[in-house]
Amino acid sequence: MNNKIEQAKGKLIVSCQALPEEPLHSSFIMGRMAKAAKEGGASGIRANTVADIEEIQKQVDLPVIGIIKRQYGDNHVYITPTMTEVDELMAMENPPEVIAIDATCRQRPDNKSLDDMFAEMKAKYPNQLWMADCATLDEMKHADDLGFDFIGTTLVGYTPESEGDKIETNDFEIIRELLKTAKHPVIGEGNIDSPEKVKRVLDLGAYSVVVGSIITRPQVITRRFVDAIEK
Repeated sequence: MNNKIEQAKGKLIVSCQALPEEPLHSSFIMGRMAKAAKEGGASGIRANTVADIEEIQKQVDLPVIGIIKRQYGDNHVYITPTMTEVDELMAMENPPEVIAIDATCRQRPDNKSLDDMFAEMKAKYPNQLWMADCATLDEMKHADDLGFDFIGTTLVGYTPESEGDKIETNDFEIIRELLKTAKHPVIGEGNIDSPEKVKRVLDLGAYSVVVGSIITRPQVITRRFVDAIEK
């Protein structure tokens, strides 16, 4: 395994992302966000787009989980959905230490199966580390069997197959069940939005935990306060 990503073991990875419609959408701002995250003790960054990753790499010397979010028509798979996005990330002067892709059971925009896409990625870039962004326990186990280097809970609750699921249900049951059989490191991600949840997921045995909106999206943080007032 890449030595750099090992520094994130047992620690916090901060997701620094802002989509075009969001107030903080700017590679410059995401670079500064990553710098602030590092100053706060983050040991890794998750980031979207080549431009953001390049700026983040200028600001911090932390391992990066890289993705490209791209929408293809009405297809719902948008996290590094095709080989085009993988190739763009790998063409960087310094590709991210880990590349994450949607590893759900949903149909991909290019109609390739996950198995075929993963085989192509591995053959073309044999030394790259890969993370599977999954929504259900079955998807996580399948990605683990395929040989993804990291299995992520990123999409729990965000797909039709996982609708209504919450990552923390029954003391993070989905993570506990996955850890019983997982052959590859598990990265907790997706609505892990408090220090207590982060600590619990790490105590259960996750390799690391990714936290995003509750740290890096001021509009989301503000809304939580406003919702509390309005209740």
